[in-house]
Amino acid sequence: MTERDHQPHPTPPFELASTSLGALPLIDHFLARIDLPGILARHLPGGDARTTLPPATAVGVLVRNLCVAREPLYGLAGWAAAFEPGLLGLAVGQAALLNDDRVGRALDHLFDADRGSLLCELVLGAVREFQIDCSQLHNDSTSVVLHGDYTLADGRERGGKPTVLAARGHSKDHRPDLKQLVLILTVTADGAVPLTHRLAAGNTNDDRTHIDTWDELRALTGRTDFLYVADSKLCTREQMSHIDHAGGRFVTVLPRTRREDGQLRDWMSASTPEFTEAVRRPGKRHAHPDQVWQVAPAPFPSSEGHRIVWVHSSAKHQRDETARHERIQRTLAALADLNERLAGPRARITTKVAAQDAAQEILDTSGVEQYVTFTVTETVQERFRQEKRGRPGNDTRYRKITKTRFAVTTHVDADQVRHDAASDGCFPLITNDQQLTDTEILIAYRYQPNLEKRHHHLKSVQDAAPVTLKSPARIEALFACQFIALLCCCLIERELRNAMTREQITDLPIYPEDRSCTAPTAARVFDHLAPLQRHHLTRDQHIVQTFQPQLTALQTQLLDLLAVPATAYTPSA
Repeated sequence: MTERDHQPHPTPPFELASTSLGALPLIDHFLARIDLPGILARHLPGGDARTTLPPATAVGVLVRNLCVAREPLYGLAGWAAAFEPGLLGLAVGQAALLNDDRVGRALDHLFDADRGSLLCELVLGAVREFQIDCSQLHNDSTSVVLHGDYTLADGRERGGKPTVLAARGHSKDHRPDLKQLVLILTVTADGAVPLTHRLAAGNTNDDRTHIDTWDELRALTGRTDFLYVADSKLCTREQMSHIDHAGGRFVTVLPRTRREDGQLRDWMSASTPEFTEAVRRPGKRHAHPDQVWQVAPAPFPSSEGHRIVWVHSSAKHQRDETARHERIQRTLAALADLNERLAGPRARITTKVAAQDAAQEILDTSGVEQYVTFTVTETVQERFRQEKRGRPGNDTRYRKITKTRFAVTTHVDADQVRHDAASDGCFPLITNDQQLTDTEILIAYRYQPNLEKRHHHLKSVQDAAPVTLKSPARIEALFACQFIALLCCCLIERELRNAMTREQITDLPIYPEDRSCTAPTAARVFDHLAPLQRHHLTRDQHIVQTFQPQLTALQTQLLDLLAVPATAYTPSA
């Protein structure tokens, strides 16, 4: 035996392995409260013997990713590898299975499943678990742009189910050159928690969607007496009558195209209604005046017999007045510029008809045709010129040269300006509810911008648009996942804000540089939890010691307010 054989074997080195926790323990806590893992397992088939990753597991990972990272499908494996597998519902080594083909097939499974029942069970469970008030619901739609031709998204069926139609329509993203889909979303007035969503064809007109949406909400909630709030597209005789005859209640805006709107503005110009202050809040800046909303009952109902409430907003009053003045001044300046060009020595407009057309084109694009009128006048200028060169004398012959000049004379109708100024800042609300006060109707409608924030969250925070998938079936399934992720984020936000109210906490320092935030969002909470990691000290593939994350005071406060136990992050605590 040699001397080398008697030497001890070298001790294996220590290795430190770190895994991210981030906001996943918090998200898992809320997903467990609404039983998402169980619902997915019940509604999504497990696949056959060749299935290495159950579709329910892949969809669960995708939902968590949409909450915090928004990685594309091909990036899921790399993203999941940084986290502890158990937080994603994965076994050790399964993160590598999350390629885009496998996740895409999981989306196919989700489309083929009964998504309506799945989402209905999920939402009803959330309503029961979090005791969400569904007595007031808000609906609106937004466009989701698509980049490409999307020839497969033509409404064809898959497994007996129609797929969505990609088409050009009224783009709320100001991209009329792109095909789009229409996303219809309904939220509660209790925390703006989403209840239903639906993808419609890109050329869908909003004034045809509310009957189906209201019927869906009636079936979901099991009641008809909820207050349904929507924008002016709801204000059609067919849709309002459908809700009214079924025992429902609604609040919407009376559009300017309705005859009653013009009659109300004539009434405002001829009389002074008695307004009652309904809402007051401080101006956006210290030097700005308070923003005040006032209400007054309209002197007559709508043509359908529904009640109309006349609303005056001080901020809108200022905007309307300023906008009208600026439009008139821009139009007068454009007509004055045209007049200068007509008077120039090289005017290209040589006929009266052409001058009138040029002036009318300015008015057509100005939006002030009711205030500004014009008249084109024609004058003939004469001048005389010698027929031949030389010094003029008594016998010099002259010839007369005539040139026709045009001038634009403008007139501002002061009476019409005064008529419209009388209703600056005003807009009418229409409702069939006879019990709510005028102030309560206005307060109900003023919650509508919270729904628009959910659209913003979907399209910017969750990167739901533009869509990059090609298969229309997978697009619909992906938006079901987007809806679930939005539901989770909204529940977290609602719980946090309710807890702050309950604990009389006015703000939390969760903005950059520890600035205070009075209305924290789920995204801000996720950002503060993102750095959390768990470290494992190993030797020879055995864990020697585990270092749990050290929670800051703010992180601990956030978890306490959200009723998430500290053991979700530090099991040994």
